Amino acid sequence: MTDNGRILIGKISGCFGIKGWVKVFSYSNPRENICTYKDWLIDGTLFKSVQSKKHGKNIVAKLKDVDSIEEAQMFIGQKIEITEQQLPKLKNDEYYWNDLIGLDVSNTNGISFGEIVNLMETGVNDVLIVKGNRERLIPFLIPETVLNVDLENKTMLVDWHEDD
Repeated sequence: MTDNGRILIGKISGCFGIKGWVKVFSYSNPRENICTYKDWLIDGTLFKSVQSKKHGKNIVAKLKDVDSIEEAQMFIGQKIEITEQQLPKLKNDEYYWNDLIGLDVSNTNGISFGEIVNLMETGVNDVLIVKGNRERLIPFLIPETVLNVDLENKTMLVDWHEDD
């Protein structure tokens, strides 16, 4: 999430056809989840009721009042954002990755590992990428490895040995 409460969900990667449709590179997982958001912020402009759909391996979208390929070309490379309020509410012990990035991570012995700089998907479970005096990869498994997530204080407590 950016400082202004906006969340980057994709970018416009090209034009699709001649009637103003655009190709979208989605950062959502799965990629077609970007289609669940109907209001997009593109370069600070709010586009309401965006039509978007999966087309083969791609996502395509029609922005209101963009009706030609020439108009669509002006948006190529632009970021697609939504507001934090558009995200669905999560259950307990579920977190959006952007909420975890920036948290300070320490273990049960009080040793600080540094800050979460990113996460990665492995297929089995997500993995925290924590950078401090060195980089650590810590499995994001609640409650096995991750014991506590405190978003208000921007901290995470893990059951992880400092030598791992």
